[in-house]
Amino acid sequence: MPQGSSAPSASAASSASSASSASAAAPASAASAASTASTASASASSAHPASPFAARSPITEAAAEDLVHGICFKTGPPRVLGAELEWLVMDAEQPGEPLSPDRLTAAHDAARALPLNSRLSIEPGGQLELSSAPADSLSACVDSLQADLTAVRSALRSRGLVLRGIGRDPRTPVRRLVGSPRYDAMEAYLDRFGPAGRAMMRSSASVQVCVDAGYEEPGPLGYGRRWRLGHLLGAVFVAAFANSPATWGPYAGWRCARQGIWRDLDARRALAPPLDAEPRSGWVRHALDTEVMCMRSSGDGPWTAPRGMTFRNWLRATSPTLSSPSSSSAPSAPSAPSPGALRPPTAEDLAYHLTTLFPPVRPRGHLELRMIDAQPGDDGWVVPVAVVHALFDDPEAAETGYRVAKALADRYGPVRAPRNPLWESAARYGLADPELKAAAAFCFRAAAEALPRLGASSHVQDTVGTFIERFVLRGRCPADEDAYRLTGTGARP
Repeated sequence: MPQGSSAPSASAASSASSASSASAAAPASAASAASTASTASASASSAHPASPFAARSPITEAAAEDLVHGICFKTGPPRVLGAELEWLVMDAEQPGEPLSPDRLTAAHDAARALPLNSRLSIEPGGQLELSSAPADSLSACVDSLQADLTAVRSALRSRGLVLRGIGRDPRTPVRRLVGSPRYDAMEAYLDRFGPAGRAMMRSSASVQVCVDAGYEEPGPLGYGRRWRLGHLLGAVFVAAFANSPATWGPYAGWRCARQGIWRDLDARRALAPPLDAEPRSGWVRHALDTEVMCMRSSGDGPWTAPRGMTFRNWLRATSPTLSSPSSSSAPSAPSAPSPGALRPPTAEDLAYHLTTLFPPVRPRGHLELRMIDAQPGDDGWVVPVAVVHALFDDPEAAETGYRVAKALADRYGPVRAPRNPLWESAARYGLADPELKAAAAFCFRAAAEALPRLGASSHVQDTVGTFIERFVLRGRCPADEDAYRLTGTGARP
């Protein structure tokens, strides 16, 4: 959602942000699952150097490019895993009824009072998010999150409330519960482009899986291949885990309406960089040439920015000289301010800007996979965490995944995700798309075979196996089962 609980870690970039789709905390509150994933796979120094984003003095365009280039992929052996789980909070007896702000706030306060291993944050619409600590194994990640979920569910149950895993809140309208300068600015900015922004902020929920970037060198676990894998298999994950069906509105008939919402946020913010670009250079261009959502203010005033101003425009408008190696490729904003009209941007402003970019795979030192809907049932979230981990971190499964991904490349085409034909079909039809069904069958079987090698518990293996039998092999997804549409309980229809 709006923020991103997996921020770059201190040695990777900064302890910058928090929450994926969105956490209510400000960007300086990194503590999520994979926030440290980048540290682990990065240049493994035992020291803790100061964040490159800590400086408050103005930066040049060349310095900004160097900063983003240096921290987007922190390479090394894949070692740690993290997950961020977003949940809707519902009345146990009347899940279709909206909760009062007072009741929802009291539930959040009760959850915050618990001694949790995960970081707990609240999304703008009151969704509750748990971001795991970085884990050295799948079992450690799952066990820690399960323990925290048990505690949170118990605290909510005593108040007649439950957590439900649904990608899009079926209760409408949903009011914004969390107020902050960031969210005020975000809502005002996204309102320019239509209703998708408010729907994303207030009504969506996801499972985000964070994995290390991978090795610098080419190969099954190399960062270049993993970057490509995330975008091509991302469509398979959208289809297999689709759990936000819509029966009305612009996404009527879609299995994954949440993906449609992200697609429609604005012209560029939620897009992937061009897949044929070198990963680091492509991300640098994408980041600097995306419009600035807001400029933070030290006072009480609104966090506004000139309409149409990209971060590169901001750098140039406040620089006495324009000297950037990639300047010829940078688009000019229609309303870029004249020199002297703005304060110069700092490295902190750049770090903040990066937290307002929401591509389906976000490079934050580690890779943050953001395309998976929240899953039904107490343990539904285990499946995407286990499957992504296996396909990225087990060499044999990764090789199978890459072969499948290559076969999907033509449908991906030159249009960026999530707006290309492959991703659109995944969101509309789920695994009813024959090619995506076949791809999912290969990938999920490979993942299931890898789980014993990765030390997965029998419970995790059984949970994944049940999902494969119930959904993947039948060409179905959670959105196809009516029992999920409101309750998200995972009960069979």
